[in-house]
Amino acid sequence: MMEEIELEKTFGFEAAHYLPNVPEGHKCRRMHGHSFRFSVCLKGQIDSHTGWLMDFADLKSVVKPIIEKDLDHYVLNEVKGLENPTSEKLAVWLWNRLKPELPLLYKITVFETCTSSCVYYGPKQP
Repeated sequence: MMEEIELEKTFGFEAAHYLPNVPEGHKCRRMHGHSFRFSVCLKGQIDSHTGWLMDFADLKSVVKPIIEKDLDHYVLNEVKGLENPTSEKLAVWLWNRLKPELPLLYKITVFETCTSSCVYYGPKQP
């Protein structure tokens, strides 16, 4: 019997941003920082030989370079594609960078604060 599983690993980074498209006077229009966290969730069949979907170390080796090169301790508005860096836009941005290396990518969850997050399941299929 083939077993389907979801595998999830959470990553974090520190970054500043501001939201240029919110109304004047909105607190998020000012530059501010977050301890962002995001979870990468893969979905697929458990390998009958290894007993896992993917080695967590292999998942980390795909995600960490993106964090280090583009996100950690940066102003997100200065990152190409994140000129309006809402959590929603960040989730899509992460998906677009990770999906080519992680074909089993199922969802991305971005936590802007401890209590506020958004979930992205990839582009809607026709």
